[in-house]
Amino acid sequence: MYIIIVGLGGIGRSLVKQAVEHGNNVVVIDHDEDRCSEILEHYDILAVTGNATDKTTLEEAGIDRTEAFVATTSDDSVNLMACWLAKRFHVPNVVAIVNQTAHSDFFKEVGVRISENPDELVASRLYYWTENPQLQKLASIPGGTIFEIVAEDGAPIVGHEIRELKVKDFVFIAIRRAGGVLIIPSGSVKIQPNDIFTVFTKKEGEDDCLRLLNKQLKKSAD
Repeated sequence: MYIIIVGLGGIGRSLVKQAVEHGNNVVVIDHDEDRCSEILEHYDILAVTGNATDKTTLEEAGIDRTEAFVATTSDDSVNLMACWLAKRFHVPNVVAIVNQTAHSDFFKEVGVRISENPDELVASRLYYWTENPQLQKLASIPGGTIFEIVAEDGAPIVGHEIRELKVKDFVFIAIRRAGGVLIIPSGSVKIQPNDIFTVFTKKEGEDDCLRLLNKQLKKSAD
């Protein structure tokens, strides 16, 4: 896949790494010549020094054959204009970081897929871990959260069937057991020590879900 990535901040650099590792043809655009030179020392990609809101810069980057366009700068106005131009060039998949949630609707009107406020997402995940050190938050999606939680040896629910769990506003997606065995759970599955549950919970029910699961799946439950 031919991908243009705009911005070589932390997110942009990380995205370049993942895109290259997956075998994509990657082009980066950044206004900072030093950043462009530095990224070329690590990856076999094309780096264009310039402004992604400039049509000539986009053409130099190969916008006419681009399959995915990602704007990752810290300036929403730059991201929005660059994405609008990418849409004008009929790029089929246009994605952007939105740094201020209040700007989200502008991107949606242009038809851009967005990831809102990356700093807030990181802060949310860190705080989530401080409150729930035994949990692993996998993703935040519109309307809910996906996370993993472990059934500790000696917890009240261990040895009981899933149907006996008391919790609301959740869906168990899978259970992973020792040895890598993956189970698509049904009500009759008995919970074993160290089972790792992947759980989806609605946003409005997240606190209650975590409180009830912790009470039943933790050995040191109150």
